Amino acid sequence: MHARNDETDTREFLVDAANLDDKVKPRILDVCCGTGSVILSFARRYLDGCAVGYDFSDGMLRKAQEKDPDKKVFFVEGDAAELPFSDSSFDVVVCSHALYELKGQARKDALFEMKRVVKSDGVVLIMEHEVPDHPFLKFLFNVRIIMIGFAETKDFVKANLEPFKRVFPKVSQSHSISVKSRLVSCRK
Repeated sequence: MHARNDETDTREFLVDAANLDDKVKPRILDVCCGTGSVILSFARRYLDGCAVGYDFSDGMLRKAQEKDPDKKVFFVEGDAAELPFSDSSFDVVVCSHALYELKGQARKDALFEMKRVVKSDGVVLIMEHEVPDHPFLKFLFNVRIIMIGFAETKDFVKANLEPFKRVFPKVSQSHSISVKSRLVSCRK
């Protein structure tokens, strides 16, 4: 649903939103990293940082590793609802365009896990799709939602900030430059 330029702008918007420029050796976790585009953007920006891409799909992780010939990122396979990291391990935890695909309790557990592993002064950044205005794109978006599991996913997409406010005391929202994605910033 995103053009290539929109994807690049959205990734840069997400990396900028992390606001890690003052951190020495920032620790970054990308939950549901897929083929690694977001975590690789972080790794390129923060060369002295520790970047971890985490996903349940071995195939996606293999593709991500192929995109990282310099081995700047540690890729770990596992369940987003059971992160294998210590409490308060990361300066930023990101999840880009994937949380809406998790179902019910798994989504809730994943949010609690992200909260658990982010440092007290850190931030959890959740990037999700905006519902498109264009009728054809909106149709395609709804087809995707139906394929995932219509009722529950639709409720999550329409719930705006409520699912995040149930887990985090501080929640805010902004929008990408293309206005095709929304960024939810969550703090302890």
